[in-house]
Amino acid sequence: MAGAGYKSFTTGDVLTASDLNSYGIEQTIMVFASSTARDTALSSAKSEGMFAFLKDSDSLTYYDGSSWTVVDLAGDITGVTAGTALSGGGTSGTVTVNVDVNSASSVTATTSDYMLISDVTDSNATKKALISDVVSAGDITSVVAGTNISGGATSGAATVNLAIDAAVDVGSDGSGVDVSFHSTTAGDLVLWDASDKSLEFTDATISLNGASAGSWADANIVLCNTVFN
Repeated sequence: MAGAGYKSFTTGDVLTASDLNSYGIEQTIMVFASSTARDTALSSAKSEGMFAFLKDSDSLTYYDGSSWTVVDLAGDITGVTAGTALSGGGTSGTVTVNVDVNSASSVTATTSDYMLISDVTDSNATKKALISDVVSAGDITSVVAGTNISGGATSGAATVNLAIDAAVDVGSDGSGVDVSFHSTTAGDLVLWDASDKSLEFTDATISLNGASAGSWADANIVLCNTVFN
């Protein structure tokens, strides 16, 4: 009977009528002139899994245990059209479609949006992932401008600038640092040397009350509470 499976015969085995029917005839695709001819020939030999081809209708049928059913051998797809963010497609032959990111519309992504990834932990299977899972969102809610700083923001890109409008401490008490003041001429500067505890002038002129060095009229220099004029 059809569905008996497979049997391997070796030299010297007896091929019985039952074996021939079960493993041969009933498991082949039998050819009949019509469904009438098929039903007449197999009226008492039908078994589930039999196949029969009908020449008058060029159709392949199989017996499902209760009736003969026509096998649909022809597909009804007439074309494959590449949709959103895809390229390729076709109307005949082997058709290929590919992901085409450039054909997709643009949008400002948020952390609740999804993106496609290739999951290396699952044989590079294509999966979706939340953007927030790929790049962790920061927790800064605002940038506040402190002393001698201007700018700041509570959203978007924050910009801060140096804005000296209050007293400035350079270094700390007992732990000073050097401070240089440069002119527009290379090499000219005034340097507070923290280690030497001295104010050093290099190619620089001291001007007090508009008078240049050596002629400090109407100007006083106060050093250690002593007035020099």
